[in-house]
Amino acid sequence: MYDQSKLSELIKFARVEAGSTVIDVYPGEGGWTRLFSDIVGPKGRVYSFVPAEVADFKNDPVGLMRTLAKEPGRENVEAVSADLVAMPEVTQPADVLWLHLFYHDLHTALMQKKGATAARFNRAVHERLKPGGSYVIVDHAAAAGTGTSDTQSLHRIDPASVREEVEAAGFVLDAQSSILAKTDDSHSVKVFDPSIKGETDRFVYRFVKI
Repeated sequence: MYDQSKLSELIKFARVEAGSTVIDVYPGEGGWTRLFSDIVGPKGRVYSFVPAEVADFKNDPVGLMRTLAKEPGRENVEAVSADLVAMPEVTQPADVLWLHLFYHDLHTALMQKKGATAARFNRAVHERLKPGGSYVIVDHAAAAGTGTSDTQSLHRIDPASVREEVEAAGFVLDAQSSILAKTDDSHSVKVFDPSIKGETDRFVYRFVKI
């Protein structure tokens, strides 16, 4: 999805390093899990966390991650699944929690079907991160002032709303990056539309648990 220079910058921004414990939330096909596994090394740990809300998808996301964890050299990966807000019950205290193009989904009916809300999930993240740990969010930007109104229809969210919600859970915004910004994105088109897919304006936040 990103070229090597952007990948390197994102990893540095997230502060994932050798020996880190990382929770990769909703890992998809496992690209980030593999990358984190390579970086944290044998003394680190990567939890590939599949929310139970999506575990029944046809592509068998839990099975995919369990297969990934059995790949040679992936002994530091553990595939886990539970309801979104039960994430702390199946993981250990972490240095980094990584949320890539997923935060907006916390405001959709699919992710809320078991009672999860953004507020409850953010509190679960705060519980699971170590003091000083990083909560890193990359997502598709919605137009300023739209709040969470485009999460279901366009799969976008206003960055200001994300910041407000995460800070309400006790986090402090530590840094933000414009590395994935796209000034020609009108913010009015669904992210899967061929005209914009892969080229959306994305914001990158790092919050810290104090």
